[in-house]
Amino acid sequence: MKYFGTDGIRGRVNTKNINGDMFFKFGLAAGKYFTNLKKKKQTAIIAKDTRLSGYALEPALVSGLASAGMHVYTLGPLPTNGLAMLTKSMNANLGIMITASHNLFFDNGLKLFGPDGLKLSDRIQKKIENIIDKEVKNHLSQPKLLGRVKRLETGTEKYLEIIKKRLPKKFKLKNMKIVLDCANGAGYKSAPKMINSLGAKVIVIGNKPNGFNINKNCGSTFPNMLQKNVKKHKAHLGISLDGDADRVIMCDENGSIIDGDQIIAALAIQWKKRKILKGGVVGTLMSNFGLEKYLKNKQIKFIRANVGDRYVKEIMQRKKFNLGGEQSGHIILGKFATTGDGLLVALEVIKALGKKVKASKFFNVFEKTPQILKNIKYKDENILKKKTVRNAIKIANKVIKGKGRILVRKSGTEAKIRVMGESEDKVLLKKSMNLIVKKIR
Repeated sequence: MKYFGTDGIRGRVNTKNINGDMFFKFGLAAGKYFTNLKKKKQTAIIAKDTRLSGYALEPALVSGLASAGMHVYTLGPLPTNGLAMLTKSMNANLGIMITASHNLFFDNGLKLFGPDGLKLSDRIQKKIENIIDKEVKNHLSQPKLLGRVKRLETGTEKYLEIIKKRLPKKFKLKNMKIVLDCANGAGYKSAPKMINSLGAKVIVIGNKPNGFNINKNCGSTFPNMLQKNVKKHKAHLGISLDGDADRVIMCDENGSIIDGDQIIAALAIQWKKRKILKGGVVGTLMSNFGLEKYLKNKQIKFIRANVGDRYVKEIMQRKKFNLGGEQSGHIILGKFATTGDGLLVALEVIKALGKKVKASKFFNVFEKTPQILKNIKYKDENILKKKTVRNAIKIANKVIKGKGRILVRKSGTEAKIRVMGESEDKVLLKKSMNLIVKKIR
């Protein structure tokens, strides 16, 4: 698609698609699509993370939506799943999250949700794209049909109320010491407030956003600070969110990092024991092969989706599975949410963990297959179509055939080619991957 990637629209601020002019057009096109569905006025709600650019982009987006005749509520900083939950609970027609997720402050973007709280399908996104490229004047509403705009100050409270309803009434975290890294992002208010309210002693880091420090040396993509603080404060557990709080990476009491695959494995076993696991687990093409082997041994079905939590959710719905996610920490608890929610996943893990089991015993339930991931920046959009690169990928796959696997894909959120390889034979793995990496570079 022209504008949408694997997870909405994303890019560098004040360049090609991420500027006030384009955000007005995005708002106008999305508004036009949804107002066309019914004659009466529709409602959109908007939340954002803590990037400085949110102040410039949000008004443009609001203007586009209102110009198409949509009423708009703005919520301010709120986790992505909070926006998804409120879109559904407030009976809104559209929810828009202004965020670039785990990227640094100089990027921004959009994630769009429908009235069911689910990310918009490729089909709907394509229809919105078709509207974007048409003349603006064709989509402007009559003056008397313009939408109204209102700031809603209770977004965080409404989100936390929904979360609490998903927890057992007697669920408490007394006598637990937890380090919480909010990535200076969208969860900096809601996550500490929730965990504090449950009685835990919380050491909070990454909770002082200034518009520039989102995901910078903190959060799920940089868990070093989490490890250090867990060991320093002798905490029972560490929780690290990303910029829009839809991912979570955790840390046990020894400072060992627990990625999304390990969290999924531990929850799958617990849910199976409690007889609440439905169908099986959906992972992605990037999920570690060790996870697949482990779940198979435990007689739990495992299906791989394309990379992106939206595709994971689509297969979960189609197969009626209720657990899925990515190694990066995007985990969907289908029993409770329509998209990833770092805080909700962390609370579910703590609930399964109980007060007597150490995190180090609960996690690391399977042995990972050695995996290497290389991220290579590119300037040429068609780099993977080049004959030399295609030949290198072909040769590398022949070299490693039967002893591992290699996956080469363009990132849907950054200008990078991701080359991932897995094999017990580390020497062969490096050799195979280097054949590809050298040609791309």
